[in-house]
Amino acid sequence: MPALIDLRRRIQSIRNSQQVTQAMKTVATARYKKVHRLVVERRPFWHTFPELAISLTDTFALPVHPFLEPRVEKKIAVVVITSDKGLCGAFNSNLLNLVSEFLQRKKSEVEIQAIPVGKKAVNFFRNQNYLVEKQYFERVEKKIEEISQDLSRYLKQQFYFHKIDAVYVFYNEFRSIISPRLTMARLLPLRSEAVRPGNIERPEFDWEPEASRLIDYLLRFYTFYQIQHYLYESQASEQASRMMAMENATRNAEELISDLILLLNKMRQASITKELLEIQTAVEALRQQGV
Repeated sequence: MPALIDLRRRIQSIRNSQQVTQAMKTVATARYKKVHRLVVERRPFWHTFPELAISLTDTFALPVHPFLEPRVEKKIAVVVITSDKGLCGAFNSNLLNLVSEFLQRKKSEVEIQAIPVGKKAVNFFRNQNYLVEKQYFERVEKKIEEISQDLSRYLKQQFYFHKIDAVYVFYNEFRSIISPRLTMARLLPLRSEAVRPGNIERPEFDWEPEASRLIDYLLRFYTFYQIQHYLYESQASEQASRMMAMENATRNAEELISDLILLLNKMRQASITKELLEIQTAVEALRQQGV
């Protein structure tokens, strides 16, 4: 019965794959819970930190900080944050499609420098005709602090010396386990729709040190904490996407195994029925011959 043997082997192969996907789901779930806790705890600080600096600058009529100075965009840096590995559904492909649309729209207007983070982004820009000065891959999730420090230092230097006029970051922001939100954020220069210019009542405070030095001190850490924010959000979205993808793969494997077992039982039943018919036919033939 070669057909039955092949079917049994296929069922066993799918069961082995199901064990792998179940194990990967367990690992992704553990990593997701860890990074999700960090994201939830730090989001209030990450989201209010830029607004705090802008509000203080506007409220106390301080000189415009270089990070707040609007510029005509002639050269821009595009930071793209993806995963190092696959098996996470459309996590990377959807983001890279958004990046591709943005680059197509901008490449005729400005000079573009790309900074990929994650192996999928690195591979994407290998086939693109864009300048890549820096790239980060291989175990990005273990080097978030290191990458944030190095990339922050590089971008601040480039922006201060007018080698770039704006920095855009593309990443997946964690919103729910079901699907992340594709996000494009402008890192530099800062902008805020929440702070409205105009007649603002300026309270009287005594600052130690003075407000301008305090704002400058805060903004020194702005790029570091925001890049850290984007990386952690991307990690949470990646692990959630991988967890859901592996859960779907495990469920699909279970359904496929059920279908194959049903087919196997039908083939066995058909084989048994055929043998019974052959025996019955032989018995009837012998009885007619008087044996």
